[in-house]
Order: sequence, then structure tokens, then C-alpha cells
Amino acid sequence: MTGVISAVVLLGVLIFVHELGHFLLAKAVGIKVLKFSLGFGPKVIGRKVGDTEYMLSAIPFGGYVKMYGDESMEEISTEDRDTAFLAKSVWRRALVVCAGSVFNILFAALLFVLIYMVGVPRPLPVIGELSKGAPAQRAGLAAGDKILGINGNKIKYWEEMTEVVHKSAGKELTFSIETKDGTKTFKITPESKKMKNLFGEQEELGLIGISPRGDAETVSFSLFESIPIAFKKTFEVIMLTLLALVKIIQKVLPADTIGGPIMIFQLASKQASTGIMSFIMFLAVININLGVFNLFPIPILDGGHMVYLLIEAIRRKPLSDKVIVITQKIGLALILMLMTFAIYNDVLRVFKGTPLP
Repeated sequence: MTGVISAVVLLGVLIFVHELGHFLLAKAVGIKVLKFSLGFGPKVIGRKVGDTEYMLSAIPFGGYVKMYGDESMEEISTEDRDTAFLAKSVWRRALVVCAGSVFNILFAALLFVLIYMVGVPRPLPVIGELSKGAPAQRAGLAAGDKILGINGNKIKYWEEMTEVVHKSAGKELTFSIETKDGTKTFKITPESKKMKNLFGEQEELGLIGISPRGDAETVSFSLFESIPIAFKKTFEVIMLTLLALVKIIQKVLPADTIGGPIMIFQLASKQASTGIMSFIMFLAVININLGVFNLFPIPILDGGHMVYLLIEAIRRKPLSDKVIVITQKIGLALILMLMTFAIYNDVLRVFKGTPLP
């Protein structure tokens, strides 16, 4: 049941934030909003407040904001012309179109601020196990030793140590180590080893053959400290999302890593079972993924609409209805093919019992 609730919360928040972006920007530039719906298809419940009917609809995998005069075929009354979507300038319409994705990304940054204020665990540089015959063991390090510094630079967390070691294959490093007999100095030269990175690519790294014991310290930040860290994290996840797409196109990442709603459901359940902060972190990442994906220049997505507006701005007149209808049919076919492939991967993963990434 926890899994179902977490998946519903995840999906509901994603859709709400995205549509809220479109809704608020439409209102801000003077467009009348007729419907704000979470879900597609037949209305389940709804209530009209002012010009807008707020609804829950039967098919939960999406949502929409219906704006007055957003279709060229739609009849627009003279007195309401100023409140129609198509009557607004290109840049105002562009703001409304991209607002959904921007809101998803800003919401993710807000979640990261919360996470950093609550605190994130950072592993300490305490040695757990040593690989037999590796440089660390040959130098005389032992389990329980704590790395205090490298080449005179203070080391506080495990990742600070690995960053230096990975870049120093074949170079002698001077380690300051806290041992059971007091602080000692060791000369260790990391060995060059081929390791798989996040995308499964082989890369050369310096290693000394140690693994962490698992000691960690929770580090929290003030609100003002958290904001720049959160935006930096958001930018890193955006770049990682784009890089993952490139790696799939380059066939570095296998296409079966693409997941659909079942995978999102499973991951939401898994993160929720780990703890609320893990779930919030996952929610932030999925918001960024959705925001970035929606900006791809595929007709029917927000990015596709941005392309239409860009062409309109250059030509000083919109594309014909015929061109828009044809390209949107192509875009819809592409999205349906992608969704079918993602669901196929989901089903195959479930039947094969393949572990989640």
C-alpha cells in the first residue's frame, strides 16, 4: 500500500507542478483559463471558480490546462479577444508554454534546498576493508585507520579522498593517517585500473585498494547556504539527464534502461521504503527529468510548441494549421512508440526479475 500511495503522490505532484506553471503564467499575461485538470479523459469531480473549472479526470497519467482561444479553429468573441491565447504576442505565449517545465525544475531546486537544510549523510574517510596485495595494504594501512590528509591537504570526507586518488594513478601521494598507534605518514602510489563509470564505460582510475567502513556524518546547511548548493545540484542533474540521453543514442547505455510508468512506480516504492528524504530526492530528480524531457523539440511536447513559436517569430506569421496538425500527429506517434517501448522494457524487467537501477 505504501508503494501505491508513494506512486500516486509522485505522479500527482509532478503533474500538478507542471500544470500550475502553465496556469499561473497564463493568468499573469491575461489569458483566460477554462480548465485545470489533473488527469485526462472524462471528468471525475470538478468545481468551477471564476472562469476556471478545476477537475480530477479519469486517466491519471498526465494533465492539462485548457486556455481560451488556444486553437485556431476556436470561435473567439470580440469582447473576450484580449484574453485569448492566440491573441497574445509570441513572447507571452512562449512564457506560458515553457512555464510547465520551468516550474518542474524550480520545484526540484526547492526540494534540494529542503534536503540540504535537513542534512545529507557524507561518508567519513575511515577504512573498512583492504584489497589483498593492493597499494594500501602493501604500505601498511589497516582496517579502522582514518585518512586525515593527502599531500598536506586536509581530508574530511571519503569522496574528497577518492577524488585525489582517482586523478593520481602512478603518482606517489603522502597520506596522513590516524592509526591505533597515533598519527603516521605513509607514501602510497595509486595503481591505474580500468573501472566502469556511471554509464558503464571503461575509464582509467587511480586506486589504492580500500573501501569505506560506513561511518558517516550528517551535514546540514542554513537556508542561504542551501540555495546555491541546491541550484548547482539541479544543474548537475539536468546535465546528467542530457548526457544519459546522448549515451543512449551512442548505444553506450543499452536502450532497455529506458523505463516507463511501472519502473517509476517501482522506484517510487523503493525510495519511499528507504525513507522520506530518499523519496524527496527521487521526486526532485523525476521533476527535472520531466521538465527537461518536455522541452525536447518534439511536436506535441512543450518544446515542440516552442519551435512553432520560434518559426512564427522568424516568419512573422504562424505555420498553417495543416503543417501543425501533420507534425503533431508525427510527434504523437513518436511519443506513443517511446511509451510502448518503455512499457515493454518494464514488463520484460518484471518477468526477468532484473534489479532496478
